[in-house]
Amino acid sequence: MTIKTVKLRSLWIREASIFFMKNPIGIFDSGFGGLTVMKEIAGALPQYDFVYLGDNARAPYGDRSFRTVYDYTLQCVQWLFEKGCNLVILACNTASAKALRSIQQKDLLQHWPDKRVLGVIRPTTELIGKITTNGHVGIMGTTGTVTSESYLLEIEKFYPGTAVSQEACPMWVPLIENNEHLTEGADYFIDRHVQHLLKKDPDIDTILLACTHYPLMVSKIRKYVPEKIRLVEQGEIVANSLKDYLKRHPEMDAACSKQGSRAFFTTGEPSDFNANGTAFYGQQIESQHVDLLVGGH
Repeated sequence: MTIKTVKLRSLWIREASIFFMKNPIGIFDSGFGGLTVMKEIAGALPQYDFVYLGDNARAPYGDRSFRTVYDYTLQCVQWLFEKGCNLVILACNTASAKALRSIQQKDLLQHWPDKRVLGVIRPTTELIGKITTNGHVGIMGTTGTVTSESYLLEIEKFYPGTAVSQEACPMWVPLIENNEHLTEGADYFIDRHVQHLLKKDPDIDTILLACTHYPLMVSKIRKYVPEKIRLVEQGEIVANSLKDYLKRHPEMDAACSKQGSRAFFTTGEPSDFNANGTAFYGQQIESQHVDLLVGGH
């Protein structure tokens, strides 16, 4: 077998791999961050098939308008539906804040009534009131997540009277995606935003890291957060919530294939995604490129 034949065969195997998944669970994020959630979900549900799509070519979503985030997210969700997914998880706080409700209340009803799209905000807010001991919670996230006020609204719904303070951290995702988050230069931005948040409410006893990128620099964040304050990451919470959802919805569980397969796609450069995504996922990954750049975006 020639080298060319081996390469062609390897390419065919990678491109064909998704077709062996009859109905995988789709996981979407604007970039790498959702891989921290997928790692926890795949660990909790190892028998299920999963397809991950990162819209790296158009990331970050944090500062984009509601309309743009909705358009991009819907496009990616549709792509996952076309790949056989009956259930899609928006493992992105910005997409969950700015697009999920419209997709659930409009697009699914009109076009895909038998499919489901879930986010990361509700599972977290359902638990946060049980984690805090004094009812004072801090939220740290992207500008888009914070300005949407989704966490304020959801926490008030589940735990009325909880004092919630928010802090937008616009530099944190770029630092992480450029692999600068563990450098000394990152300390300034981490310390600055932590202190801003604690000045808003000195009684905060729980800080939610409301961005799936942030677990990669939790050790840095911890340096500037008093030990008495609990830092909450979302991955395990979302994984447990999905397990519970599938138990409560056996019809959806039956619509998800279970061969233990994994596939990764990016709208960006696969080599870059593979190199950087490994840090988020915790093990080596091999991705494929998908072109979704239509409509002039």
